[in-house]
Amino acid sequence: MFKASFTRGGNMTDSTIQDQIEALQTQIRYHERKYYIDDQPEISDQEFDRLMKALESLESAHPDLITPDSPTRRVSGEAVLGTRVRHRGPMLSLDNTYRPEELYDFDQRVQKALPEQAVEYVTEFKIDGLGVSLLYEEGKLVRGTTRGDGVYGEDVTTNLRTIRTIPLRLTPIQPMPAVLEVRGEVFIPRERLDQVNRQRIENGEAPFANARNAAAGSVRLLDASITASRPLDIFIYTLSYVEGPDINNHTEALTRLAAMGFKVNPHTEMHASIEGVIAYAQRWTAQRQSIPYDVDGIVVKVNSLRQQEELGATAKSPRWAISYKFPARQVTTQIEAIEVQVGRTGVLTPVAILSPVRLAGATITHATLHNEQELIRKDIRVGDTVVLERSGDVIPKIVAVLTEKRSGSAEVVRLPDQCPACQAPVQRSAEEAAVRCVNLACPAQLKRRIEHFASRNAMNIDGLGPALVEQLVESGRIRDVADLYSLEPTDLATLDRMGDKSAQNLMKAIEGSREAPVTKVLFGLGILHVGSNIAELLIEHFSSIDALAAASSEDIESIYGIGPRVAESIVSFFQQPTNQMLLKRLKTAGLQWSTGTDSLSVPSGNFFAGKTFVLTGALSVMTRSDAIEKIKERGGKVSSSVSRKTDFVIAGDSPGSKYDRAIQLGISILTEEALIEKLSS
Repeated sequence: MFKASFTRGGNMTDSTIQDQIEALQTQIRYHERKYYIDDQPEISDQEFDRLMKALESLESAHPDLITPDSPTRRVSGEAVLGTRVRHRGPMLSLDNTYRPEELYDFDQRVQKALPEQAVEYVTEFKIDGLGVSLLYEEGKLVRGTTRGDGVYGEDVTTNLRTIRTIPLRLTPIQPMPAVLEVRGEVFIPRERLDQVNRQRIENGEAPFANARNAAAGSVRLLDASITASRPLDIFIYTLSYVEGPDINNHTEALTRLAAMGFKVNPHTEMHASIEGVIAYAQRWTAQRQSIPYDVDGIVVKVNSLRQQEELGATAKSPRWAISYKFPARQVTTQIEAIEVQVGRTGVLTPVAILSPVRLAGATITHATLHNEQELIRKDIRVGDTVVLERSGDVIPKIVAVLTEKRSGSAEVVRLPDQCPACQAPVQRSAEEAAVRCVNLACPAQLKRRIEHFASRNAMNIDGLGPALVEQLVESGRIRDVADLYSLEPTDLATLDRMGDKSAQNLMKAIEGSREAPVTKVLFGLGILHVGSNIAELLIEHFSSIDALAAASSEDIESIYGIGPRVAESIVSFFQQPTNQMLLKRLKTAGLQWSTGTDSLSVPSGNFFAGKTFVLTGALSVMTRSDAIEKIKERGGKVSSSVSRKTDFVIAGDSPGSKYDRAIQLGISILTEEALIEKLSS
């Protein structure tokens, strides 16, 4: 263990102080590695905190002696998102296989290209996270970037510095490379992701759909302190560039990387034949639920770097590596009951209550059945044994009913004729699948409407989550969203888990929401069919909620991207006396009611100005809402459907029918990487 002594009082030279700072930094780096990399802590958390506080104190008194690689610099500076950086070498994607036979085909291609040469393979987990590249010079981290389009990435150095398993200074080895670039996968362990999502739900925020989205969203935050609060981790999987000693193979590179302080995956194995590779794939397919982080397959690599160079690559993928994807995760369980939930727009949704079952690392007890047609189409009954799958390893979905296991007592369920929350008659329509409660005083709708109004994409009232909304409504303190602006701290004092500090923070958040732009206010009203995109189109055209409220269906339909169904819903909303009273109270409360200084002026003279974009498929670097916001900031429009007036379709992973429609109409397609490049230029 490293030791350091500290002098208190007296006169010290800068040299003495610098020696103390360096000694503390060295000692802290050692214990960070023992804790975060080796999982073998040697001192208590309190002792580690004492060392960190001592370093912070010295650096605070002598800021000129602070170095960029100091352990205290893990949360400092501002993110420079959007800055494009060229990778030392392209970050190529991998070809995918799904059957062992395809691994034999890969082996035959390799053997054919390397006749009469012995080939060793390395297998490792294909972790489902965010790919990043880290550049070190003289052993110090100088830059971290996302994968981007594989050639250019986005500079996220400040945020990556917050990840404790990324060394800011490497452990010296001999010989030490002058420059090296490594690639790795940032991820969040499943158990920690569950904790993050529970907290987000309590805060009224949408949970992350999966670990990949959580990692990508966390790394690209503008506030590095928030990134630091997320339980991000990383595995380094390759040495992509080095100026220094020659390295002969991939396993040797991983050994050297581990010696320098990088976290490499312990389940990497080497095989003398493809049969060993297939056995590894089959073993981990069976054991994947024991892995505490999301792994969607394995990666197979030729071990020899000389042979990798000889095999080369196509424009998209290396010929010396391939991924083997795990099959979708499925289990069987039984439906114990089917409950009906009422959403903020009055839609009744059947939800299956399941016998608890472990799937993809989580215990599943509920699965949505979407609507009454789904019940009928799949013939789902109470008591049925069903096949459950987690779509994207996140959302539970019933994919089949095992009717051969059905007993005679299996109960057919249909949605009720009365709302289960308020007993009002429900409305069925031949025009839509939804069964709807149209009683605006329905308490279940009220709770969901308040949650929607307070959500991040609407009024962003931090701290007003479902549990607190439940208490406020049940206690009678809130009867509609306008009542939020009449709350007093005394109204909150008696609520469960609501201390003085929490009450003050909530009151501050409610007060701050008065400054939310009019587009957020309109979206927060929860008008049927009016999402954030439609809300912006409406305000861009009418400039104020009052002008929109006075508009006819024909006026609204004249806006490109808005059809008769949406227009009818908007007019109907503003014609209802109860809604008119609500709007009057919200306006009186001081909410933004027109564009005013929050003008939606459209910038001109750039790629996006005046063009219409449609997004389809899953984005891996940006969130969809971020992409839409950035396009609109630059004067572009975003539509939900493809037509001849569409200028570009942005296609992510697994694009749907919109992509096919764009090809049919000859509309230009942009990849996510191309979009990021356009946004950065």
